[in-house]
Amino acid sequence: MKRVLFFLGQLNDRDVEWMITNGSKLTLETGDRLINKGEFVDSLYIVLSGQLAVCTNNNETVAKLEAGEIVGEMSFLESRPPSVSVIVTQPTVVYQISREMITARFATNMEFRANFYYALALFLSNRLRKTTDQLGYGNPEEEDLIDISVLDGVAQAGARFGQILHRFSEV
Repeated sequence: MKRVLFFLGQLNDRDVEWMITNGSKLTLETGDRLINKGEFVDSLYIVLSGQLAVCTNNNETVAKLEAGEIVGEMSFLESRPPSVSVIVTQPTVVYQISREMITARFATNMEFRANFYYALALFLSNRLRKTTDQLGYGNPEEEDLIDISVLDGVAQAGARFGQILHRFSEV
């Protein structure tokens, strides 16, 4: 399942529309760096198409990211710079919204702020469970189980991701 669904499923339609209106499309070519290790990230990204690689110091790929993944989310939770780089491995289009825009929205809309951080928590929890499973410490029977409260928002989230894809395919 696309992890963006965990995120968008916790926001309401107004918030998603606000994000669409205040974000932009960024087109990247193979070899471009979306995120550089040690350099602060000033935006949140949603991969719309293409592929990115999460790389360590010695350019070892530790993960591949494709449509529906979120990038730069950890920088919204802590002020440390990223410990990895994110490099484009095939032409990629991402939705981008600046930290400045999101922070301004937080100041005026507490419901958005609460939903945004809850959505990030669910997203990161899912990523951690998947990583734990890949390392062989998870329970294979539970790998695809989704909390029923999260599942309720997934159908809406799919439609919201479709909105974002549609809007930025026109630009």
